Amino acid sequence: MFSKILIANRGEIACRVIRSAKRLGIGTVAVYSEADEGALHTRMADEAVLIGPAAAAESYLNIDALLAAIAETGAEAVHPGYGFLSESAAFAEALAGAGVTFIGPPADAIAAMGDKLAARRIADDASVATIPGTEDAVDDADEAIAAAREIGYPVMIKASAGGGGKGMRLVWDESGLREGMSSAINEAVSAFGDGRVFVERFIEDPRHIEIQVLADGAGAVVHLGERECSIQRRHQKVIEEAPSPLLDEATRAAMGAQACALAAAVGYRSAGTVEFVADQQRNFYFLEMNTRLQVEHPITELVTGIDLVEQQFRIAAGEPLSFRQEDIGRNGWALECRIYAEDPARGFVPSIGRLSRYREPAASETCRVDAGVDEGSEISMFYDPMIAKLVTHGSDRPAAIAAMQDALDCYEISGVAHNSGFLNAVLGRSRFAEGRLSTAFIEEEFGERFDPTALTDEARAVLVPVAAVVHARLAARAGRISGQIEGLPPVRHTGAWVVDLGTSRHEVRIEEGADGIAVVDGEQMVLVASEWQLHESLFTGTVAGTPVTIQVRRRGTAVTLRWRGCETTARVRTPRAAELAATMPAKEALDLSRFLLSPMPGLVVALPASEGDTVQAGQPLAVVDAMKMENVLRAERDGRIVAVHAEVGDSLAADQVIMEFAAEE
Repeated sequence: MFSKILIANRGEIACRVIRSAKRLGIGTVAVYSEADEGALHTRMADEAVLIGPAAAAESYLNIDALLAAIAETGAEAVHPGYGFLSESAAFAEALAGAGVTFIGPPADAIAAMGDKLAARRIADDASVATIPGTEDAVDDADEAIAAAREIGYPVMIKASAGGGGKGMRLVWDESGLREGMSSAINEAVSAFGDGRVFVERFIEDPRHIEIQVLADGAGAVVHLGERECSIQRRHQKVIEEAPSPLLDEATRAAMGAQACALAAAVGYRSAGTVEFVADQQRNFYFLEMNTRLQVEHPITELVTGIDLVEQQFRIAAGEPLSFRQEDIGRNGWALECRIYAEDPARGFVPSIGRLSRYREPAASETCRVDAGVDEGSEISMFYDPMIAKLVTHGSDRPAAIAAMQDALDCYEISGVAHNSGFLNAVLGRSRFAEGRLSTAFIEEEFGERFDPTALTDEARAVLVPVAAVVHARLAARAGRISGQIEGLPPVRHTGAWVVDLGTSRHEVRIEEGADGIAVVDGEQMVLVASEWQLHESLFTGTVAGTPVTIQVRRRGTAVTLRWRGCETTARVRTPRAAELAATMPAKEALDLSRFLLSPMPGLVVALPASEGDTVQAGQPLAVVDAMKMENVLRAERDGRIVAVHAEVGDSLAADQVIMEFAAEE
């Protein structure tokens, strides 16, 4: 076994690799860019080496800088994590040339599977089912259109060197194909330096299912079952689970056998993942092979009990697999939620800033957090906006879902916008509970935005009495403060009150008893029992006998409550104060309809419209690159541009003005 390894990555995956290495007694070297100085992974490792500026191309993608760090520290092997150089055959070859072990597959296997077109041909030869599509890259829109006519719409444009949803476009007709080709090629060049794209049939109502494989240097190949990764947004996975609620044992065995056959065909070694697309009738087709550790590997670890990073270490060190296919079992169910710094209420735009508060749910047998941050960490615009991965395990799927919802309720994050509430709302959908998934789930259930203030009946039934109890505790403390003016009526915390919860109003009565506080809303009485104290940010207790954990933030005379994906502002007043408050005029929002604002921090890569142009609704106005994804900003209505306030190459802040339009006459 190695005595010292270098992790050529950052964030949560670097921390994850370090944890397994420490358990095995392996020394660790972290690398970092100037933007990551003092980051968690650098503090966890035994050594840390600066490798360049913030831009990934000058640091985490800089092979020469990494080789220098290896030479400086004497690391014997390199774990690449995922992303960056993890699927770079050139990096694997450079390490081999330096006499350093790459903790991953052979360079030729990386090259073969990294080119999606080559991978399709190898899969065909290995009798692995593939989707109908072009055998070679298409050079322009006309060639793509000709291919699409033969394949049949809808089709998917895919970057040959792609991954992570980049360089990928779903199109339904010829006009969409022409526009999609240009955008997909540009995105592929930006992300991978390779603009080759191909076209294949899009499987309607598809599910994304992948098989985890392990292969050693002696030719043994096993699979560790499947992961369902159908909950996606813009082709990026959001929630994953193992096993899949779709597959039966026969399909699972067939899919696993094909994955092992493909791995054997390319002489694979290490951990890898073979991805398939399946229809709702369990017909499945090969998509691609990821020649690295996957982001979602923890759910496989929880249901199999096998540490995949440890297996990568052992295989790279020349050890054979210590188990056979028949030795691999499956225990219960596991889910993973990706916690991103993004704003679901604003179309999921990335969010940057400092984590002013960061509290993870407690680790347990049912809950695991893989994070690369702690309180005070900076979420920068230079890298992927993932904050952490939250993973839960249960005896069955409902138990794993319940554990995940409880964990999300406990997860406290402030300083940046984040998607934990949205994830909880996804889990709360009846369609999710029933396992009726597809890659279009989020689009069909939520559209382009998520409104956390739209309270469900279930949320209202919990949050109204909790808001009343929080107020009762505040009022009770106010009544105990010394030095109050004599002659005034005492501050009361029971009796009649009005709870304004978002846009809904509830006249309640609060009654305190030995078993808790009873809140009477209309004809319904709800008993709330809790030991919550005013300084605590998590309200834990029971509402009508059901355990709840609710995040509480005091904001002046109001309280913000977050639970099960819902977020609302509660104000509790006396009936007279509520009557007077109702007479206050509403504050009108500023009219920004004459401006095109950047919805996210990013880089201007194109301005297809100019000052003086008359534009029509839907016409592209600007293209902003954020986190290596191109975002096309379009005109919401017809109008005339009177000023352009940005140039190609400009770095934009969220809500920065890009263009100004003439006022409507």
